[in-house]
Amino acid sequence: MTDHHLDFNPKMFREIDEATRAGIIKHELCHYHLHLSNRGYRHKDAEFKTLLKKTGGLRYAPVLSSEKASKIECYQCQNCSTTFYRKRKINTDRCVCGKCRGKLIRKQPNHLLI
Repeated sequence: MTDHHLDFNPKMFREIDEATRAGIIKHELCHYHLHLSNRGYRHKDAEFKTLLKKTGGLRYAPVLSSEKASKIECYQCQNCSTTFYRKRKINTDRCVCGKCRGKLIRKQPNHLLI
């Protein structure tokens, strides 16, 4: 925090209600107040958690409707044909199959995993 400006995610503010918006603003103001008074302003600090409870700010960011449907990535080994499903992308230039150390290729998943 060098410029002392509060930054908010505009995508989040479009998709949430007024009560949640107020909780996010209180959360950021707790960071701001504690930072200016040279006290524990990070999420893990006890002073931050205490002040957040007193003010009624949100501890965690709400899950947005656009984030609820997580995309599943599908990879298949070229040697043993083992299929891997992951939420995060894999760098296929660096990563190999965990069973046979074969090269992985990215595929389209046949079905949606939840």
